[in-house]
Amino acid sequence: MTNPVSEVEQKGLRMLKEFREFAMKGNVVDLAVGVIIGAAFGSIVTSLVGDIIMPVIGAISGGLDFSNYFTGLSKAVTASNLADAKKQGAVLAWGNFLTLTLNFIIIAFVLFLVIRFMNKLKRKDEAAPSPPKPTREVELLTEIRDLLKKS
Repeated sequence: MTNPVSEVEQKGLRMLKEFREFAMKGNVVDLAVGVIIGAAFGSIVTSLVGDIIMPVIGAISGGLDFSNYFTGLSKAVTASNLADAKKQGAVLAWGNFLTLTLNFIIIAFVLFLVIRFMNKLKRKDEAAPSPPKPTREVELLTEIRDLLKKS
């Protein structure tokens, strides 16, 4: 008679072993590294947009900040800023949507430039000529020279 607890433990250990094998496959590890690097790169690009590009756009446009533009959907909304207006009732925060859309366009453009630059570097590496393979005669002469050196 087999012990049902030990069968469950064995199934659990087998499943744990299968999971470990799955998690350690190259594709899963590569994906995890890609996600982590992508998150870090996303933070850099978000900072670039929020801390460098958007203030310049704000300075050029006279200090406009679209994120606080909204339209109240009820008569109870009388606030002048978005946070207070949301507390008073339903609002259509079209300025925030516009800001996020602009951020997306800027981030997409920056990513386009980065990928374009990386592709240009890749093409340079591929275009670099590899040294020509020696002819059969040169190979034979090299072998003869090496044999003469040994003797």
